[in-house]
Amino acid sequence: MRRFAFVRLAFVLAAMFVTCAAGAARAQTSADLTAIETAAACSPPPTYDEAPANAPRIIGSQDVIPRSLFSNHDILVIGAGTGAGVQLGQEFFIRRTIHFGSSPLGRGARTLGWLRVVAVNESTSIATVQHACGGIITTDYLEPFVAPVVPAGAERDDTPGQPDFSNLGHVIVGNEDRGSAGAGDFVLIDWGQEHGLTAGARFAIYRDVGINGLPLAAIGEGIVISTGSAMALTRITRSRDAVFSGDYIALRK
Repeated sequence: MRRFAFVRLAFVLAAMFVTCAAGAARAQTSADLTAIETAAACSPPPTYDEAPANAPRIIGSQDVIPRSLFSNHDILVIGAGTGAGVQLGQEFFIRRTIHFGSSPLGRGARTLGWLRVVAVNESTSIATVQHACGGIITTDYLEPFVAPVVPAGAERDDTPGQPDFSNLGHVIVGNEDRGSAGAGDFVLIDWGQEHGLTAGARFAIYRDVGINGLPLAAIGEGIVISTGSAMALTRITRSRDAVFSGDYIALRK
């Protein structure tokens, strides 16, 4: 009986939604992202802000049985509609709050994918998952999708200039809250616009091996992809060992 009731509810939801004109414009689109742009879009944003208090959230799926885990092409129900500014065809990142362990920056967000609104009324929306970076669940929140801009040469391992050891930053966390990463992976560092960091900047990665008298050990190289006020999203272009949270970064100048 419960299953039939849920099916009936799904049809009622589909019937009650009103759609806008077919030619409704979208500000951003996830179409035709390259592989490196997709990887950047799936990475945590360089911000330590809390989820916005009024952010739309996933409240369920339009399916024949109740589900709690969602992925590519699933049809999701969002607890916000035109009354909250949601529009037909609009795309959103799907995100979840994460904690950075002992980092003083506290917490940020993990990106689970992005979706597109396909139907909307004043209070509720229906959307399809365009790309899943990880398992999506109810209560995950939405933020407007902005196509990533990847600096030229981000796929190359270039080492211009010399590392500046006068002021060192740190690796914070990688994709999926990982504390380790390797070549080709994206990680957050604790430098950002406040430190004069810009997209395309190159840096070297070092580790204190903990032995008195020995210099820092060179671990790898990286490039800045995008910046927030106090953090930056970066891509590791080379690694001779796993890169760990807490490893040092030295900007090349």
